[in-house]
Parts: sequence; structure tokens; C-alpha cells
Amino acid sequence: MTEPILSVKFFRTEAANEPVREFLRDLPPRDRKVIGTDIKEVQFGWPLGMPLVKKMEKDLWEVRSHLEGRIARVLFTVIEKQMVLLHAFIKKSQKTPQSDLNTAKARKSRL
Repeated sequence: MTEPILSVKFFRTEAANEPVREFLRDLPPRDRKVIGTDIKEVQFGWPLGMPLVKKMEKDLWEVRSHLEGRIARVLFTVIEKQMVLLHAFIKKSQKTPQSDLNTAKARKSRL
């Protein structure tokens, strides 16, 4: 099997929480599998663009996962050869909420 282009790392808070891992853990297994497959596709195919990956701003992208009846987003940055998963959420509106972008940007600034 070929080696992934990027390794995956979960952002970790000062309290040692991993918010994206916790978000995924709370999802039904089918949703976890869809998001995991999408992240794996980014790992092996980087750099990718739409429809799977959308650039949000400099050094910040989102993985766009289509679940049954809803949409999930995982915001990430790339540092060297690492895809750092910063924030994840279920999308409820057309536009990515500024609060979710701000959360990802704040976490990115702590790396």
C-alpha cells in the first residue's frame, strides 16, 4: 500500500482534550466512517480541492463530508506533512458560521 502524503494529528487543548476526536466519538458509526474515509482521502491525495476540500483562508481548509440528511465539516491546517484537525461541526446553514471559523483559527494560532 502506498504511504499517505499527510499524517493526521488531532489538535489537543492545554487540558489534553481532543475536540475533533470527541466530536467523532459522539457520532453514529456510519457517520464516523464517512468522515474518516474523507479524511483518509485527503491524507492520500493532498493537495485536493472541491468538492471534498475547500480552502477557507490562508493555511485553513475544510473537509466537506456528506452524511445522511446532514453535512459535517472538519477544519484543518497543514504543518509540514501533518494534517492537524482543529475543529469539527455539523453544518446547519449555507455558510460556515464565523464562530466555527474563529474556533479553528484560535486553535491554529496555538500550534
